[in-house]
Formats: sequence, structure tokens, C-alpha cells
Amino acid sequence: MGKEIYKDAIFFDLEHYLYKKPICIGVFGCCYYDSESDELKVTQYMIESKKDAPDILNLSVEYFKEMYEKHNKRYIVTFSGNNDFTVIEYLYKKNNIDFNLDEHFIKVDLQREYEKLMGANIGLKNLEKIFDINRESELISGSNLSKTFCKVMKDFDYMNRMPEEKRQRILLYNEQDVASLFRIYVDWKKFLKKEEKISSQP
Repeated sequence: MGKEIYKDAIFFDLEHYLYKKPICIGVFGCCYYDSESDELKVTQYMIESKKDAPDILNLSVEYFKEMYEKHNKRYIVTFSGNNDFTVIEYLYKKNNIDFNLDEHFIKVDLQREYEKLMGANIGLKNLEKIFDINRESELISGSNLSKTFCKVMKDFDYMNRMPEEKRQRILLYNEQDVASLFRIYVDWKKFLKKEEKISSQP
């Protein structure tokens, strides 16, 4: 995993709702490093009602195409991204959206990279601790997010009744996920050096 690749990568995370099969994307989150402004540019699309479900898929395709064509991004970095890819690709197919992520991006899974290196599985929150990343956002369980998006799909007025604070909490949680992927990726070599020192000690 080369540090220089981060300039050619997007960092991707979904919050979604599944019931036996993928139902919808709740939040699409992606970021990339803008070298001109030296900052992370985060893009998020959040579902507000059932009618938004196809719109988010179309917006995600526009985003991926723009990243590929305009910004020359060639890598997509995730954490345990298989699940997210399965969901989004299933929904593309179901909605007759002709877009293939594998034709545009090389997939890099930080969980798998850690597993290859350390021979052990790890969750994102524990990996953040190793990289000294302190979250601004509260942790939200996947099941709580699923329940929220289930209500959105069943009740067209649910989002209007949801406190703004809860909406912002979900968005911040997703934003923290993609920002963490970037930071972990950039600090990966530092982590490797630390590991090499530990393993070379008698």
C-alpha cells in the first residue's frame, strides 16, 4: 500500500438498510484529498423519503464518474467494503443503472490490508485507536441506523419529524468514517515502521 496513492483515491462508506436483500442507501459518503487547497473534500447524500432512493443511486454514479473523469481518481478505499459494494451494485442492477465500479477503480480494503499484515481481524473503531484518531461523532450501531432508514422508507413524513440533531449526528458519523479512512491510509507507513520496530525487538 503506497502512501502516494492517496492523491489518486476516493474514500468511501455507506450507511444502508437491508432486509434479506438491500433496500436502500441511507447515506452515501465519500471524500478525496484536494492537493490544491490541501483539504479533504467530503460529499454526502442522505435519504429523506422513499422517492429519494433512486436519486441517491444516480447521484452516486455522477460522483464516481466525476472523480474518475475530472479528478483522475483510480482507487477506491474502504473498510470492510465488500458489504457496501454488494449493496450498491445490487441496487444499481435492480434500478437498471449501467455502471461498473470495477471498470473505474482499484479497490483497497483497509481491513483486509491489516489482516494480511497482522494475521488478525479488526474493527474500524479499534483501528482508529491504534492510529490515535479521536472521533468527534458519537458511535451509532448499524442496527439503529437500519431502523431509522426503515422508518424513512415506510413513512414519507418521518424525516420532517426527526430532530435536526439526529440527522446531523448520522451525517457526522458517516463523515468521520470516510475521514478516518483517509487518515489511516496516509499514516499506514508510520504504522508499519512501528510494527517493524516491535517485531524486531528481542
